[in-house]
Amino acid sequence: MARSASHEAVGYFEQALSTLPHLPEQRATLEQAIDLRLALRPALFPLGDLGRILAILREAEALTQALDDPRRLALVSVSLAPYFNFRGAYDQATAAAQRALALATSGGEVVLQAVANQYLGQAYLAQGDYRRAIACLRQTVAFWEGARRHERSGSPFLPAVASRALLAACYAELGTFVEGRTLGEEGLQIAEAVDHPASLMIASWGIGLLFLHQGDLRRALPLLERAMGICHETDLPVYFPRIAAALGAAYTLTGRVTDAVGLLTQALEQTMAMALGGFQALCSFLLGEAQLLAGRLEEAHTLADGALACAREHQEHCNEAYALHLLGDIAAQRMPPECDQADDHYQQALALAEALGVRPLQAHCHRGLGTLYAVTGQREQARTALSTVIEMYRAMEMTFWLPQTEAALAQVEGR
Repeated sequence: MARSASHEAVGYFEQALSTLPHLPEQRATLEQAIDLRLALRPALFPLGDLGRILAILREAEALTQALDDPRRLALVSVSLAPYFNFRGAYDQATAAAQRALALATSGGEVVLQAVANQYLGQAYLAQGDYRRAIACLRQTVAFWEGARRHERSGSPFLPAVASRALLAACYAELGTFVEGRTLGEEGLQIAEAVDHPASLMIASWGIGLLFLHQGDLRRALPLLERAMGICHETDLPVYFPRIAAALGAAYTLTGRVTDAVGLLTQALEQTMAMALGGFQALCSFLLGEAQLLAGRLEEAHTLADGALACAREHQEHCNEAYALHLLGDIAAQRMPPECDQADDHYQQALALAEALGVRPLQAHCHRGLGTLYAVTGQREQARTALSTVIEMYRAMEMTFWLPQTEAALAQVEGR
């Protein structure tokens, strides 16, 4: 496990489990049966064997309840949280993490409290509740400081690295790039210091995702390609859709449409095959964006509709806003443009982005509206929207989108 060799780790843990029936059925043996299942879970997780994970955790849960062992029950609960997160069952993930947090707090288990906060933060992040996610993840970062920075605590990643990567993802959505970059780079430095492949992968993804949202593709691409390389080399398929989604989006922005469509199609197919509900909407709307750039409007529309339905089903509010924004782009690019539908989709996406505090997406919505108003001859509305987005892009240093937006404003103003 320390070398991210998950297949080999699973083999040894399974052998250990197979010896247990030959031992006396006493409390110490039952405790070891629980502990081995809890050790097997993080080895199985990177391989994406979620069905087996749930089975062993339910077995551990039953054994723990029979022993009336609150500490081990907290361990089982905290292990269930990431399973539910990847399935997209965020209510269950939240409930499991909160139960673990309550048990750990009452038992004075500080390490468990930190781990529970990380998974709780992850559930909030997935639902677009970035303020609550940041509050939880900040507690995790504070705990894994000093000598604890290099501890793994049974996780596939160093918690000090993973919590920083997740925080970078939160700050990227909020447009607080300076703060997110500091944390993301700290996580990368910690991962590089211990040379732990899985931690290096998640650290590269976190800071790479932040640069992607800011439009700094010169920095984003090498980091995301590094994360993808590690994902392949160390055989961590459960993380492939998350890494591929970010890298595919980067390829779309750089105009590498064929690469983007191929990678994002593979990511969506793997998400469906492994029943990773937590990534379905993300991969769908990002593939839709690539298909739109390729001029395949119908394929893009089908993907955007699917992403919207999936995001609403799982209560992924930020992904819902992104899907609505994409539907606005599709309607605006039809010939002739479906202006009323485009306006409606952009306005819905903007309202949701404002409610979540997602400033980069707010800016993109204003740009979509400004471009639409320019096409329909609503010059004053176009000027207002485009001036707003230029101010937002400059404030967040999102310079990638500035030239095109400034050119659109100049055209509206007859310059």
